[in-house]
Amino acid sequence: MLIGEVIGTVVASRKHERLVGSKIQIVQPLAPRSGAAEGQPFVAVDAVGAGVGEQVLVVMGSAARVAVDNPESPVDATIIGIIDQFDIEE
Repeated sequence: MLIGEVIGTVVASRKHERLVGSKIQIVQPLAPRSGAAEGQPFVAVDAVGAGVGEQVLVVMGSAARVAVDNPESPVDATIIGIIDQFDIEE
């Protein structure tokens, strides 16, 4: 899993049949300790209804397909949680 922030939304009126009805977001990965942007943004299917500006938990690879209850779905990343707060011990 990784922590990210939703920075945008993708609208695709035509998409693979297994993605019909799915909300698609653009996620910026965040460094857990600093909360600073880290790496390149990527596209993820939203399984929890996150909005722009929210920090989220994201799974990648086969876990992303399991998260949308379809191991045959053409998904590489899925938002599985909206973060309310996180703390890191020093």
